Amino acid sequence: MKIILDGMGGDNAPESIVKGAVLASKETNAEIIIVGDEQKIAKLLKKAKAGDNISVIHATECIENNEAPVKAVRTKKDSSIVKGLNMVKNGEGDVFISAGSTGALLAGGLFILGRIQGIDRPTLASIYPVMGSEPSLLTDAGANPECKPNNLLEFATMGAVYMEKVIGRTNPTVGLVNNGVEENKGTTLTKAAHELLEKSNLNFIGNVEARDIPNGACDVIVTDGFTGNAILKTTEGMGLVILKEIKKCFTSSAFAKLGAVLTGKQLMAVKKEFDYTEYGGAPILGVKGALLKMHGSSDENAVKASILKAIPYVEGKVVDIIQDSTTDIETILLSE
Repeated sequence: MKIILDGMGGDNAPESIVKGAVLASKETNAEIIIVGDEQKIAKLLKKAKAGDNISVIHATECIENNEAPVKAVRTKKDSSIVKGLNMVKNGEGDVFISAGSTGALLAGGLFILGRIQGIDRPTLASIYPVMGSEPSLLTDAGANPECKPNNLLEFATMGAVYMEKVIGRTNPTVGLVNNGVEENKGTTLTKAAHELLEKSNLNFIGNVEARDIPNGACDVIVTDGFTGNAILKTTEGMGLVILKEIKKCFTSSAFAKLGAVLTGKQLMAVKKEFDYTEYGGAPILGVKGALLKMHGSSDENAVKASILKAIPYVEGKVVDIIQDSTTDIETILLSE
């Protein structure tokens, strides 16, 4: 297996990218190819005493977050993102991972890899932390602010495939974000999407309210990108507040008081649940290739986790299964 890694994307590139690749290389025999400034990356690899399963492909350009995504993808042909995506398209790699511009990855995924036939819109699916339990998958997490009912059906189908093949959740439950659990609640979009999901072969449990999502209301959380991004950002903000309070506990007398309720071990478990570096990248599902988007501020641990998570993504043949699932989607839509 060949894992293509964007060496120049993200706030901490290329240092964290290289360190993460070296950490991952000790736990897998997969070939890791870092695309980016060869001189800088080679120097860092030498310093980190990298193994033989890591190599570098030189790229002279880098797409910045403040650039217009479509224009950047079309003009910066030798950027690490464009070059990495082309390697996957040409069969020179099995998966592409980047902490770079989300917009450029989405645009590049569409223009270079292409959409899976039968999928109207690709989705950005993000692992969502659940207190005291295994995480859920939130889709869409921001790629599609405005959606049609068929898009939510597609997101649910693709999310369920990823959750089963990569995360290992058998027959994952699917819930539709709404302002009430009743079928007749919600907007025109959610009511129509609810009808489609009920007709699907998915393990659809109905509507779920936002307040129940952190408690693990379902395995696959389905919503439009606007709502999904708001949920994700709110959760990230709350997570930061919780982690800040945990740090205070360890550095003040407050810890002694809290110790009667929570042990230090339990506090660290809470910290781990809200730590995105534990979960790896967010897949962009619906394009004809395996594609993972890492958090822009990913450190070496997040990079390592993303590389290791990419292995079941490829081995589980997620892209092929999604392609096969489009027949079911089309059958449901044609019955409307």
